[in-house]
Amino acid sequence: MPDLPPSPAWYPDPQDASLLRWWDGTSWTAHTTPAHTPSVPLATAGTAATGTSAPSSVATGTSAADSGIARRRPWWVTALIAVGVILLGGVLARTTPVLLALAVVAAIGVAVYVFVRGSAPRLRMRSRASGLLALGTAALLVFGGGAANGATRPANEATAVSATTTPHAFVAPTPTPTPIPTTFEDIDVTTTIPFERSTVDDADRDLGTTEVVTAGVDGTKVTTYRVTKVGGKETGRTVVKEVITLPPVTEVTAHGTREQQAAPPAPFTAQEEPSGQCDSNYADACVPIASDVDCAGGSGNGPAYVQGPVRVIGQDIYRLDNDGDGIGCE
Repeated sequence: MPDLPPSPAWYPDPQDASLLRWWDGTSWTAHTTPAHTPSVPLATAGTAATGTSAPSSVATGTSAADSGIARRRPWWVTALIAVGVILLGGVLARTTPVLLALAVVAAIGVAVYVFVRGSAPRLRMRSRASGLLALGTAALLVFGGGAANGATRPANEATAVSATTTPHAFVAPTPTPTPIPTTFEDIDVTTTIPFERSTVDDADRDLGTTEVVTAGVDGTKVTTYRVTKVGGKETGRTVVKEVITLPPVTEVTAHGTREQQAAPPAPFTAQEEPSGQCDSNYADACVPIASDVDCAGGSGNGPAYVQGPVRVIGQDIYRLDNDGDGIGCE
């Protein structure tokens, strides 16, 4: 009769004598437990390896299924536990993010401890593979917290937008206009600079006379503009430089300041009064008989003059006595 494979049970680990490894009836599994656990049914490694009949249980007679150490959970139980961890991470992320961070750090710490020590019996983690469960728990907590924050942020943003913005009617987007070419061109513009005027006093000229001594000449200036054209039409211009090609010449006018001096009076020359040639209306001096007689040295223009003073004894036909005191040409 052919030998049957050993039945599922705990057997000494062929690679580590301090551990027991679970034999599932066909091959070794990743489940291990310390060798000193009293409630685990044992079998020799040689029996499992050679394929002999199932080993006997320990003296207590309890099986692995009764101890609950290596009992396999249904897949849906594992899924429910994972969903619960994710939900727990979401709740902690919304309520107490600090507590979520501490839980993740604790799970990672337990995983590192199990990887280093090989097991954590007090936490019912009897193999290094259990450390993967701790890391998985930490990852599920982080995933649940991230999902909760991601779901909360859009809602908060939508609330903020709805509270601060005013709805508007739909406006169709304006079509993008076709770009219009922009060009630049430098042009020169020549302009006239008007000459200035100034005056100077000239003591060599009579008072009240004026004369232009320097003629004024307009100047010229060339201004360079940079003209901006959009679609062929000028939209603006800026000054690039200015050059004065012909400076203007200032017009100078001289004003005379010299005052005219009065001519000295002609010397008096006593003349005999020819009889019958002096006007009888005057005495003390011969006033000739003429169309008009003025005082010598005065502003009159003659043609005859008399050197005063003369006394009016009749009518002052020549108006020699301007002040009416009876004495003319004083």
